[in-house]
Amino acid sequence: MIRAELTKLRTVRGWLFGLTAAVVLFVGSALLVAAGSHMSCGDQACPAPPVGPDGQAVEDHFGFAHRTLAGDGSLTAHVRDFSGIITYPPPRHDQIVEGLVPWAKAGLVIKDGTRPGSPYAAVMLTGSHGVRMQHDYVHDRAGGPTGARWLRLTRTGASVTAYASLDGKTWTTVGTVEMSGPAEIGFLIASPGDITVTENGLGGTSVQSRFTQASAVFDQITSTAGGEWRYDEVGGGGPGADWEKYHRPAGLEASAGRLTLTGSGDLAPVSGMAAVPYLAGTVPALLAVLIVAVLFITSEFRRGLIRTTLLASPARGHVLAAKAAVIGGVTFTVVLVAVVAARAWSTTVFRANGNIVLPTGALTDLRLAVGTAALLAVTAVLAYGLGVLLRRGLPAILLAVLLTVVPYLLATTSLLPPGAGEWLLRVTPAAGFAVQQTFPAYGHVLLPYTPAQGYFPLAPLAGLAIAAAWALGLLVLAVLRFRRADV
Repeated sequence: MIRAELTKLRTVRGWLFGLTAAVVLFVGSALLVAAGSHMSCGDQACPAPPVGPDGQAVEDHFGFAHRTLAGDGSLTAHVRDFSGIITYPPPRHDQIVEGLVPWAKAGLVIKDGTRPGSPYAAVMLTGSHGVRMQHDYVHDRAGGPTGARWLRLTRTGASVTAYASLDGKTWTTVGTVEMSGPAEIGFLIASPGDITVTENGLGGTSVQSRFTQASAVFDQITSTAGGEWRYDEVGGGGPGADWEKYHRPAGLEASAGRLTLTGSGDLAPVSGMAAVPYLAGTVPALLAVLIVAVLFITSEFRRGLIRTTLLASPARGHVLAAKAAVIGGVTFTVVLVAVVAARAWSTTVFRANGNIVLPTGALTDLRLAVGTAALLAVTAVLAYGLGVLLRRGLPAILLAVLLTVVPYLLATTSLLPPGAGEWLLRVTPAAGFAVQQTFPAYGHVLLPYTPAQGYFPLAPLAGLAIAAAWALGLLVLAVLRFRRADV
């Protein structure tokens, strides 16, 4: 049966044209978006963000007062004061105010040198999230007693352990990670931008980020690493804002056994940046696939050819299953080829226009390619099931578009409030688009993680499972109706 259905698919020129159009639309859309994307940093290429130990693009910019730690050792300190400044926050945006953003950081850190992107482990106070242990940019762990101001970081062998205390006598372990080799140990200060998300009247959002700065005073310092405290602004620093002329400049002040650090920046994964737009052609290609999948069955009903098919293969359920396997399998193969071609060609164009190509990792690349092909294959089976149920091409195509494409567009083009868009991407077949989420959402990076920004409410495989459940359910209904109805 499958061989017979493959033969039909190959011999009908319109169906082959539709599948070819899907490939052309997928690759062509990716190339158009890549060609229209430009990035410029004056007369030089824009610098790429550093890459962390896990292969993720990271932000590594903070104030660092440090000493060299050759082997085992420890650092203990009391955070006497932790304050900050936020520039021109809402609602009036007319002044610089005192305050800390939620993920401002002041604490102790051991880091493999001062090179941006190098491994590190840190224990810190934050603006609103208590004591945390963070390491290698993407890992974050809460711990320690509420209100703790004493911090300790020790290294024994390859184990780095973070502690927190209320009184400097009774210590609570926050966490332990592995880190070996010569390193720099010391104090960090960082303060990321003040992010606000404002909804407009159409359901869309606008995102603003304002410059912030934090200061921390460390005293009662005990360190096994000797020498003078050296200060570096990891990641480099610019000329600073004009208001810094009248406020505390970034840097280190040491006096009477106290260290005062002032600075901005963050140690965190880069989020909210688009990757190479090679998946931009998904929706145009999906429209072509939906049309082919519906006509693959409705044309047989319209011309009466289904009777001939059933004469050759009387088992109606088997006939429908064979057709579903063919349209799903062929769609998967065709789209997978399109994804691979679009990624290779659009990346070249994207880079040529000065854009930064963020690393995504081999497993993520595999999931994006195979997942996108699976998404369109599942959606093709869904549209095919609608074609069996309705037996008419145009109504089946329109309903398939209404179930799959429309919810996705409503959620990702800010035509709906983020909450409503996320609801659609949980319960409709458009949930399958979650397989195309490139970067994870990080709890310790404050950003609008909405569908419009490329973040979905379900995990990739969970979203694809929702779409597959819709396709399977419609296919089962189609088999039941086809067995009982006349042809």
